Amino acid sequence: PRGALSTRDAVALVVVASLGFVLVTTQLGRLCLWLSPVALGIVFWYSLAKRFTTYTQLFLGLALAVAPVGGWLAAGGEGGVEPWLLALATGTWVAGFDIFYACQDLEFDRTQGLNSIPARFGVRRSLSIARWLHLATVAALASVALVTPLGGWYLAGVAGVALLLTYEQSLVRVDDLSRVKQAFDLNGYVGFFYLAATAAAIYVG
Repeated sequence: PRGALSTRDAVALVVVASLGFVLVTTQLGRLCLWLSPVALGIVFWYSLAKRFTTYTQLFLGLALAVAPVGGWLAAGGEGGVEPWLLALATGTWVAGFDIFYACQDLEFDRTQGLNSIPARFGVRRSLSIARWLHLATVAALASVALVTPLGGWYLAGVAGVALLLTYEQSLVRVDDLSRVKQAFDLNGYVGFFYLAATAAAIYVG
């Protein structure tokens, strides 16, 4: 919108990045190559989702949920439920915190004709949806322990993630959105904490 990048330059950047992505997948096996257009399609659709669907935040979650599945396949992982549980956890986590962030844009989205969960359902119901999504996040992460031998360190990490998400939820209220950015930034700690706990489960526990 600021004109910092021309349309021509933006298109060129997207084309080069997309071709680079597909080229990389040729080195990761035939399945990764075949699925690369699917991943690109999901990412491209998210960029347009606000103009076509209420559930924009869920599409952002989906766009990032493909990452653990793609990583699993790229690393040579065979069939199993593990990457799908991680995808569910990632998607619901991202969608939940993006709903928080979208709450502060509610009036702008409505006046501009843009779609989002808060614009459709209001702040109160949107925060409730975010809570249920984050409950699903914790449930999916905990379920990973049922299908892997990660053990106590991992479960402690899941408990820590649950506490962080609970605190994040407490920062955003129907009548007070002043701490939305603080809640949003907290997600960086969620990711690092989960990574550290999983690494400890693998290399220590």
